[in-house]
Amino acid sequence: MAQKGVAKTPAAQGYRLPAEWEPHEATWLGWPHNLTDWPGKFAPITWVYGEIVRKLAPREIVRILVNSPAHEAQARRILTRIGVDLARVEFFRIPTNRGWTRDFGPLFVKRERPRPEVAIVNFGFNAWAKYPDWHKDDRVAERAARVLRCRLIPAKVGGRDFVLEGGSIDVNGCGTLLATEECLLDPEAQVRNPGFTRVEIEATLRDYLGVTNVLWLGKGIAGDDTHGHIDDVCRFVGPRAVVLCEESNPHDPNYRPLRENRERLEGFCLEDGSRLEVMPLPMPAPLFLDGQRVPASYANFYIANSAVLVPTFNDPMDRIALGTLAELFHDRPVVGIHAVDLVWGLGTLHCLTQQQPAI
Repeated sequence: MAQKGVAKTPAAQGYRLPAEWEPHEATWLGWPHNLTDWPGKFAPITWVYGEIVRKLAPREIVRILVNSPAHEAQARRILTRIGVDLARVEFFRIPTNRGWTRDFGPLFVKRERPRPEVAIVNFGFNAWAKYPDWHKDDRVAERAARVLRCRLIPAKVGGRDFVLEGGSIDVNGCGTLLATEECLLDPEAQVRNPGFTRVEIEATLRDYLGVTNVLWLGKGIAGDDTHGHIDDVCRFVGPRAVVLCEESNPHDPNYRPLRENRERLEGFCLEDGSRLEVMPLPMPAPLFLDGQRVPASYANFYIANSAVLVPTFNDPMDRIALGTLAELFHDRPVVGIHAVDLVWGLGTLHCLTQQQPAI
């Protein structure tokens, strides 16, 4: 909370985190390079990235993080071969540990007064409180702000960096934010901000993201090594509407947590006191790698200027998920992106992308 003699919070200065469907200037991606992210399956991954860029580039700039000239050359070669207009792509020599840009990349907030502008809130990143290699990723937001000559706002509470991943939250752009207790409030497993209470975490989200209403679901889905990111569970598809993953098999580990999340949503109100509209989104059949379940979810879609990109899994439910989302988005096409290889890295389309709002 802002105190006397302390600089105003971003919210007090008029900044807010826009909804994903609001116009973008650009989408940010980190070109893949870490072989351990896709063990034994790295070869097709760069081509999946190429397909993502091909769908994004017609209506927004694609800003790609690369580690070296050779890394950039590889990306250029693949994008050229599949017909991407490289005039729509910008490369930034900003080293990364991994390619999950949603979680460590620049998180942009926007205000309209006294003049329209965006700023980057620099949340801390510690690799989901799980992996040791995160120091390059933790500096990406700072370096992006320097390159863009964009204002950088450090997210600090009591002198400590506040850790937050982009995939752990979703907003409607009007004041309401969704998150899971499993990810942000668990006091024992993968703790991002030790010692912080629910009240303190909610206050920080309000201060730095301009939200007024925080809605807590319970748990995430099985196989998610982030320990409960919301972007595999429930997503806003409009100011008053969400899609929520629904598991039909009562013997599946996701069945009960997703039913409990639905019960919570049915009791929630939006920032203006009105009820949420909740639409079900199916789950694909379970996918496994070396006996470990991976987090295959249609909720990990990305809303771009040109299309809604949806992960697909060679599953009968692909068609239903695409049809459900097509009924909800009338201003842009809904496009499936094959993600069976991608999800071996324990994430898909939303995890890889981060939007930069247009001014």
